[in-house]
Amino acid sequence: MSLKKRKDYIVGNLMEATSILSGLFLVVIALALFLRSMPILFEIPLKELLLGTTWLPSEGKFGFMVPIAGTLIVTLIAMIIAIPLSILSAIYLAEYASGKLRSKILPLIDLLSSIPPVVYGVWGILVIVPIVSRIASTIGKYGIPFLTSEGYSAGYSVLSGGIVLAIMVFPLIISITEHVFRSVPSDIKEASLSVGATRWQTIKHVETRVIFSGVMAAVILGFSRAVGETMAVLMVVGNVQKVPGSIFEPAYPLTGLIANNYGEMMSIPMYESAMLLAALILMLVVLFFTIMARLILIRIERGMANE
Repeated sequence: MSLKKRKDYIVGNLMEATSILSGLFLVVIALALFLRSMPILFEIPLKELLLGTTWLPSEGKFGFMVPIAGTLIVTLIAMIIAIPLSILSAIYLAEYASGKLRSKILPLIDLLSSIPPVVYGVWGILVIVPIVSRIASTIGKYGIPFLTSEGYSAGYSVLSGGIVLAIMVFPLIISITEHVFRSVPSDIKEASLSVGATRWQTIKHVETRVIFSGVMAAVILGFSRAVGETMAVLMVVGNVQKVPGSIFEPAYPLTGLIANNYGEMMSIPMYESAMLLAALILMLVVLFFTIMARLILIRIERGMANE
Protein backbone atom coordinates (compact mmCIF):
# COMPACT_ATOMS: atom_id res chain seq x y z
CA MET A 1 0.00 0.00 0.00
CA SER A 2 1.36 3.40 -0.98
CA LEU A 3 1.96 6.13 1.58
CA LYS A 4 -0.93 8.23 0.20
CA LYS A 5 -3.42 5.37 0.42
CA ARG A 6 -2.17 4.49 3.90
CA LYS A 7 -2.79 8.08 5.06
CA ASP A 8 -6.30 8.04 3.54
CA TYR A 9 -7.00 4.73 5.26
CA ILE A 10 -5.84 5.99 8.65
CA VAL A 11 -7.71 9.29 8.37
CA GLY A 12 -10.88 7.52 7.20
CA ASN A 13 -10.79 5.07 10.12
CA LEU A 14 -10.06 7.88 12.55
CA MET A 15 -13.07 9.88 11.38
CA GLU A 16 -15.26 6.77 11.52
CA ALA A 17 -14.15 6.06 15.09
CA THR A 18 -14.81 9.69 16.04
CA SER A 19 -18.31 9.54 14.57
CA ILE A 20 -19.12 6.31 16.42
CA LEU A 21 -17.74 7.76 19.66
CA SER A 22 -19.93 10.86 19.27
CA GLY A 23 -22.99 8.66 18.86
CA LEU A 24 -22.03 6.57 21.89
CA PHE A 25 -22.09 9.68 24.09
CA LEU A 26 -25.86 9.77 23.67
CA VAL A 27 -26.18 6.14 24.73
CA VAL A 28 -23.89 6.68 27.72
CA ILE A 29 -25.85 9.73 28.89
CA ALA A 30 -29.20 7.96 28.54
CA LEU A 31 -27.89 4.84 30.31
CA ALA A 32 -26.42 6.89 33.16
CA LEU A 33 -29.70 8.76 33.67
CA PHE A 34 -31.67 5.51 33.61
CA LEU A 35 -29.43 3.77 36.14
CA ARG A 36 -29.56 6.74 38.50
CA SER A 37 -33.36 6.89 38.09
CA MET A 38 -33.91 3.24 39.01
CA PRO A 39 -34.24 3.75 42.80
CA ILE A 40 -37.39 5.88 42.48
CA LEU A 41 -38.78 3.62 39.75
CA PHE A 42 -38.48 0.64 42.09
CA GLU A 43 -40.07 2.61 44.94
CA ILE A 44 -42.93 4.38 43.12
CA PRO A 45 -44.84 3.12 40.04
CA LEU A 46 -44.10 5.08 36.88
CA LYS A 47 -47.81 5.75 36.33
CA GLU A 48 -48.07 7.35 39.75
CA LEU A 49 -45.01 9.50 39.05
CA LEU A 50 -46.26 10.73 35.70
CA LEU A 51 -49.85 11.37 36.81
CA GLY A 52 -49.13 12.67 40.31
CA THR A 53 -49.87 16.36 40.84
CA THR A 54 -48.13 16.82 44.21
CA TRP A 55 -44.45 17.69 44.43
CA LEU A 56 -43.38 17.45 48.08
CA PRO A 57 -39.97 15.72 48.25
CA SER A 58 -39.88 16.04 52.05
CA GLU A 59 -42.96 13.80 52.20
CA GLY A 60 -41.78 11.44 49.48
CA LYS A 61 -44.28 12.76 46.88
CA PHE A 62 -42.85 13.24 43.41
CA GLY A 63 -45.61 14.08 40.95
CA PHE A 64 -44.46 15.10 37.48
CA MET A 65 -47.87 15.97 36.06
CA VAL A 66 -47.65 19.72 36.83
CA PRO A 67 -44.21 20.30 35.21
CA ILE A 68 -45.07 18.06 32.26
CA ALA A 69 -48.32 19.99 31.72
CA GLY A 70 -46.46 23.30 32.04
CA THR A 71 -43.90 22.18 29.45
CA LEU A 72 -46.57 21.06 26.98
CA ILE A 73 -48.70 24.21 27.38
CA VAL A 74 -45.77 26.60 26.91
CA THR A 75 -44.50 24.59 23.94
CA LEU A 76 -47.92 24.44 22.28
CA ILE A 77 -48.36 28.21 22.63
CA ALA A 78 -44.91 28.70 21.11
CA MET A 79 -45.72 26.45 18.16
CA ILE A 80 -49.11 28.10 17.56
CA ILE A 81 -47.27 31.42 17.23
CA ALA A 82 -44.20 30.14 15.39
CA ILE A 83 -45.65 27.77 12.78
CA PRO A 84 -47.73 30.19 10.66
CA LEU A 85 -45.21 33.04 10.88
CA SER A 86 -42.26 30.78 10.09
CA ILE A 87 -43.92 29.02 7.15
CA LEU A 88 -45.18 32.26 5.60
CA SER A 89 -41.72 33.80 6.00
CA ALA A 90 -40.12 30.75 4.40
CA ILE A 91 -42.57 30.87 1.47
CA TYR A 92 -41.79 34.53 0.87
CA LEU A 93 -38.03 33.97 0.98
CA ALA A 94 -38.19 30.90 -1.27
CA GLU A 95 -40.78 32.04 -3.81
CA TYR A 96 -41.15 35.82 -3.82
CA ALA A 97 -37.99 37.47 -2.49
CA SER A 98 -35.23 38.44 -4.90
CA GLY A 99 -31.88 36.73 -4.62
CA LYS A 100 -30.30 39.91 -3.27
CA LEU A 101 -32.92 40.32 -0.54
CA ARG A 102 -32.76 36.62 0.35
CA SER A 103 -29.01 36.77 0.74
CA LYS A 104 -29.41 39.61 3.26
CA ILE A 105 -32.32 38.23 5.29
CA LEU A 106 -31.25 34.59 5.67
CA PRO A 107 -27.99 35.42 7.52
CA LEU A 108 -29.97 37.61 9.92
CA ILE A 109 -32.41 34.77 10.57
CA ASP A 110 -29.53 32.36 11.12
CA LEU A 111 -28.01 34.86 13.52
CA LEU A 112 -31.09 34.53 15.75
CA SER A 113 -30.19 30.89 16.42
CA SER A 114 -26.73 31.87 17.69
CA ILE A 115 -27.99 34.29 20.34
CA PRO A 116 -27.56 32.77 23.84
CA PRO A 117 -30.85 31.73 25.50
CA VAL A 118 -30.14 33.94 28.51
CA VAL A 119 -30.22 36.97 26.21
CA TYR A 120 -33.69 35.93 25.03
CA GLY A 121 -34.68 35.54 28.67
CA VAL A 122 -33.48 39.01 29.65
CA TRP A 123 -35.18 40.49 26.58
CA GLY A 124 -38.36 38.64 27.52
CA ILE A 125 -38.28 40.12 31.03
CA LEU A 126 -37.68 43.66 29.76
CA VAL A 127 -40.09 43.64 26.80
CA ILE A 128 -42.49 40.69 26.67
CA VAL A 129 -43.40 40.42 30.35
CA PRO A 130 -44.57 44.08 30.71
CA ILE A 131 -46.57 43.85 27.47
CA VAL A 132 -48.26 40.62 28.57
CA SER A 133 -49.03 42.17 31.96
CA ARG A 134 -50.74 45.16 30.33
CA ILE A 135 -52.69 42.91 27.96
CA ALA A 136 -53.85 40.74 30.87
CA SER A 137 -54.98 43.80 32.83
CA THR A 138 -56.93 45.12 29.84
CA ILE A 139 -58.59 41.76 29.15
CA GLY A 140 -59.25 41.25 32.86
CA LYS A 141 -61.53 44.29 32.88
CA TYR A 142 -63.89 42.43 30.54
CA GLY A 143 -63.61 39.09 32.35
CA ILE A 144 -63.14 37.04 29.18
CA PRO A 145 -63.21 33.34 30.17
CA PHE A 146 -60.31 31.01 29.37
CA LEU A 147 -57.99 34.02 29.08
CA THR A 148 -57.91 35.36 32.61
CA SER A 149 -58.90 33.90 35.94
CA GLU A 150 -58.05 36.70 38.35
CA GLY A 151 -58.13 39.74 36.07
CA TYR A 152 -54.49 40.53 36.76
CA SER A 153 -51.13 39.10 35.75
CA ALA A 154 -47.57 40.13 36.59
CA GLY A 155 -46.63 39.09 33.05
CA TYR A 156 -44.62 36.04 34.08
CA SER A 157 -46.84 33.50 32.39
CA VAL A 158 -47.10 30.70 29.87
CA LEU A 159 -47.90 33.29 27.20
CA SER A 160 -44.61 35.12 27.85
CA GLY A 161 -42.74 31.83 27.75
CA GLY A 162 -44.53 30.85 24.54
CA ILE A 163 -43.68 34.12 22.80
CA VAL A 164 -40.00 33.91 23.73
CA LEU A 165 -39.84 30.26 22.68
CA ALA A 166 -41.56 31.03 19.38
CA ILE A 167 -38.89 33.60 18.53
CA MET A 168 -36.19 31.10 19.45
CA VAL A 169 -37.52 28.41 17.08
CA PHE A 170 -38.16 30.81 14.18
CA PRO A 171 -34.68 30.31 12.61
CA LEU A 172 -34.86 26.52 12.67
CA ILE A 173 -38.31 26.23 11.10
CA ILE A 174 -37.72 29.01 8.56
CA SER A 175 -34.35 27.69 7.34
CA ILE A 176 -35.57 24.11 6.84
CA THR A 177 -38.91 25.12 5.30
CA GLU A 178 -37.24 27.59 2.95
CA HIS A 179 -34.81 24.88 1.87
CA VAL A 180 -37.51 22.31 1.12
CA PHE A 181 -39.59 24.84 -0.83
CA ARG A 182 -36.58 25.70 -2.99
CA SER A 183 -35.94 21.97 -3.54
CA VAL A 184 -39.24 21.54 -5.40
CA PRO A 185 -38.39 20.71 -9.05
CA SER A 186 -38.97 23.62 -11.40
CA ASP A 187 -40.87 21.33 -13.80
CA ILE A 188 -43.66 20.94 -11.26
CA LYS A 189 -43.97 24.70 -10.79
CA GLU A 190 -43.91 25.38 -14.53
CA ALA A 191 -46.53 22.71 -15.23
CA SER A 192 -48.90 24.31 -12.71
CA LEU A 193 -48.30 27.82 -14.01
CA SER A 194 -48.78 26.69 -17.61
CA VAL A 195 -52.36 25.57 -16.97
CA GLY A 196 -53.31 29.01 -15.64
CA ALA A 197 -52.65 28.70 -11.92
CA THR A 198 -51.33 31.75 -10.11
CA ARG A 199 -48.09 31.63 -8.15
CA TRP A 200 -49.98 31.44 -4.83
CA GLN A 201 -52.26 28.68 -6.14
CA THR A 202 -49.19 26.76 -7.25
CA ILE A 203 -47.63 27.13 -3.81
CA LYS A 204 -50.82 26.28 -1.95
CA HIS A 205 -52.14 23.35 -4.01
CA VAL A 206 -49.03 21.89 -5.66
CA GLU A 207 -45.79 22.67 -3.84
CA THR A 208 -47.13 22.21 -0.31
CA ARG A 209 -48.33 18.73 -1.23
CA VAL A 210 -44.94 17.81 -2.62
CA ILE A 211 -42.93 18.98 0.39
CA PHE A 212 -45.53 18.59 3.16
CA SER A 213 -43.37 15.99 4.91
CA GLY A 214 -40.42 18.37 4.90
CA VAL A 215 -42.48 21.15 6.46
CA MET A 216 -43.69 18.71 9.12
CA ALA A 217 -40.08 17.73 9.82
CA ALA A 218 -39.20 21.40 10.33
CA VAL A 219 -42.14 21.82 12.72
CA ILE A 220 -41.18 18.69 14.68
CA LEU A 221 -37.58 19.85 15.02
CA GLY A 222 -38.83 23.22 16.22
CA PHE A 223 -41.08 21.47 18.73
CA SER A 224 -38.20 19.39 20.09
CA ARG A 225 -36.06 22.53 20.41
CA ALA A 226 -38.85 24.29 22.30
CA VAL A 227 -39.43 21.35 24.66
CA GLY A 228 -35.79 21.21 25.67
CA GLU A 229 -35.20 24.93 26.15
CA THR A 230 -34.40 25.87 29.76
CA MET A 231 -32.95 29.24 30.60
CA ALA A 232 -35.15 31.60 28.57
CA VAL A 233 -38.36 29.86 29.69
CA LEU A 234 -37.17 29.69 33.27
CA MET A 235 -36.76 33.47 33.36
CA VAL A 236 -40.21 34.47 32.04
CA VAL A 237 -42.67 31.69 32.81
CA GLY A 238 -43.13 32.38 36.52
CA ASN A 239 -42.15 28.98 38.01
CA VAL A 240 -45.24 28.35 40.13
CA GLN A 241 -46.11 24.75 40.98
CA LYS A 242 -49.58 24.53 39.47
CA VAL A 243 -51.28 23.80 36.18
CA PRO A 244 -52.07 27.21 34.62
CA GLY A 245 -55.76 28.03 34.33
CA SER A 246 -55.21 30.60 31.60
CA ILE A 247 -52.48 31.77 29.25
CA PHE A 248 -51.75 34.69 31.61
CA GLU A 249 -50.96 32.47 34.59
CA PRO A 250 -47.50 31.17 35.52
CA ALA A 251 -46.41 27.55 35.10
CA TYR A 252 -43.53 25.31 36.11
CA PRO A 253 -42.01 23.51 33.10
CA LEU A 254 -39.97 20.34 33.45
CA THR A 255 -36.78 22.15 32.50
CA GLY A 256 -37.42 24.70 35.24
CA LEU A 257 -37.97 21.94 37.79
CA ILE A 258 -34.57 20.43 37.01
CA ALA A 259 -32.68 23.72 36.83
CA ASN A 260 -34.20 25.16 40.02
CA ASN A 261 -34.04 22.10 42.24
CA TYR A 262 -31.11 19.92 41.30
CA GLY A 263 -28.46 20.20 43.97
CA GLU A 264 -30.89 21.13 46.73
CA MET A 265 -32.16 18.85 49.49
CA MET A 266 -30.12 15.91 48.20
CA SER A 267 -30.28 14.39 51.67
CA ILE A 268 -33.96 13.61 51.04
CA PRO A 269 -34.37 9.99 49.92
CA MET A 270 -35.19 9.57 46.22
CA TYR A 271 -34.79 13.30 45.53
CA GLU A 272 -31.77 12.99 43.25
CA SER A 273 -33.28 9.96 41.55
CA ALA A 274 -36.46 11.95 40.86
CA MET A 275 -34.47 14.82 39.35
CA LEU A 276 -32.56 12.47 37.06
CA LEU A 277 -35.79 10.74 36.05
CA ALA A 278 -37.15 14.15 35.01
CA ALA A 279 -34.00 14.70 32.95
CA LEU A 280 -34.40 11.26 31.36
CA ILE A 281 -38.05 11.94 30.45
CA LEU A 282 -37.09 15.25 28.88
CA MET A 283 -34.22 13.69 26.96
CA LEU A 284 -36.37 10.86 25.59
CA VAL A 285 -39.09 13.26 24.43
CA VAL A 286 -36.61 15.50 22.61
CA LEU A 287 -34.80 12.47 21.16
CA PHE A 288 -38.03 10.94 19.88
CA PHE A 289 -39.16 14.04 18.02
CA THR A 290 -35.66 14.77 16.68
CA ILE A 291 -35.23 11.25 15.28
CA MET A 292 -38.71 11.35 13.75
CA ALA A 293 -37.93 14.64 12.00
CA ARG A 294 -34.58 13.37 10.75
CA LEU A 295 -36.16 10.24 9.31
CA ILE A 296 -38.69 12.36 7.42
CA LEU A 297 -35.93 14.56 5.99
CA ILE A 298 -33.89 11.51 4.96
CA ARG A 299 -36.90 10.06 3.16
CA ILE A 300 -37.42 13.35 1.30
CA GLU A 301 -33.76 13.51 0.28
CA ARG A 302 -33.89 9.95 -1.02
CA GLY A 303 -37.07 10.71 -2.94
CA MET A 304 -35.46 13.76 -4.57
CA ALA A 305 -32.36 11.71 -5.45
CA ASN A 306 -34.47 8.99 -7.08
CA GLU A 307 -36.23 11.59 -9.20
